[in-house]
Amino acid sequence: MLGKLLLPLLAPAVAASYVAKPQAPQDSNTCIVEPATNGSDSAPAIRDAFARCGHNADANDRGKVVFKNETYHIQSVMNTTGLRNVDVDLQGTLLWDQNIPYWLNHSLPVGYQNQSSAWLFGGENVHWDGHGYGTLDGNGQVWYDFVNGTNNYPGRPHQITVTGSRDSVFQGIRFVQSQMWTVTIIHSENILMEDIYVNSTDTKQEVGFDFSSLNTDGADTVYANNITFRRWVVDNGDDSIAMKANSTNILIEDCRFHTGLGIAIGSIGQYDGEFETIENVTARNIQILDKMRYGVYVKTWTGRSAGYPPNGGGGGLGYAANMTFQNFTLEGATGIFAVTQCTSYNDATGGCDTSEFHIRDLVLEDWHGTAVSDVVAAVQCSAARPCTGIEIRDIDIVDTVNGTAPASYLCDNVDGPKGFACTGPTWEENNR
Repeated sequence: MLGKLLLPLLAPAVAASYVAKPQAPQDSNTCIVEPATNGSDSAPAIRDAFARCGHNADANDRGKVVFKNETYHIQSVMNTTGLRNVDVDLQGTLLWDQNIPYWLNHSLPVGYQNQSSAWLFGGENVHWDGHGYGTLDGNGQVWYDFVNGTNNYPGRPHQITVTGSRDSVFQGIRFVQSQMWTVTIIHSENILMEDIYVNSTDTKQEVGFDFSSLNTDGADTVYANNITFRRWVVDNGDDSIAMKANSTNILIEDCRFHTGLGIAIGSIGQYDGEFETIENVTARNIQILDKMRYGVYVKTWTGRSAGYPPNGGGGGLGYAANMTFQNFTLEGATGIFAVTQCTSYNDATGGCDTSEFHIRDLVLEDWHGTAVSDVVAAVQCSAARPCTGIEIRDIDIVDTVNGTAPASYLCDNVDGPKGFACTGPTWEENNR
């Protein structure tokens, strides 16, 4: 089904080559962005280029925005939404500055969890090509030092937010040192993102569970449908790719993930009384490398509402269903698979049995490799709405601590497990 849905994205209308300068009348809708002189702000020129060449009524007469193989200093927020029928040719580097007070006070609302962004980008029938070297550099180390492990620091901007978009392709782009979440896809559908590289790692300290590069997710989907992530490489300090509220028909394939927490379902269930879903998620042919915490984990808020998003909440309703995680290779992961319905306000404990958000119809199959764990799965579901349809099969993983196959399946409130038998309750409350 996903293949059929994505078929139109595989052959978008793309010009055969890009010109250096407009030479003829037919090139009048090509805008070449000139970097601002002396390292000053290039954002006004970028906004102007998209305003002039990014809105084209005829799909056969597309516009084009070209970035030279130079550095563009970004010192102000950008909102380039409502685009139509435009190609983006990124050959250079967009480098965000280190003016933390400016970004804290001017970053643009994303429309979810009080999150904000340095760049809102979106439109219909957009094709963005970074050729494997075009780069967005968020200068993130200054942010990792500044927040020093504080979760969801107010005003800390996402690097780019793809919003209000459809029928679009993003390929060959490099994202390094993102300020916070790297790519947020929201209120969008029919989006293909392939051959993407993300590296947002702290250069001053080793990654741990209280590391300062917290919140550097590779990508997040929110209110998004029919999104494909293909051939991503992500090295970061948090979720590799995360599906959040109302994410449906998501495909993640042929990816390599390093250092962070793994593929995340959630967190979700954060808004009291709100009904949200995550449905039809497939991740396949995935490499989990460099002591990552999990291959996949699922996290919901408890059924108790305390505080307010992004760091508070709870009491949400809905379900996460029809999820398949197939052909995973692990190398030295510290854990393998986990479910927790214990997420709460400021790491408050308790309430793990109160969530009415339903996790169901989830399959792990054909996982192999090594892990530093004797636990294949720790599935901590809520007594108020037990998990159903959890199936785990064809697991061939070696615990490198003792050289044996992990044998523990720890469960709370799992009805009718398939392919495995629960060996006992979970050892501890997992808020992560």
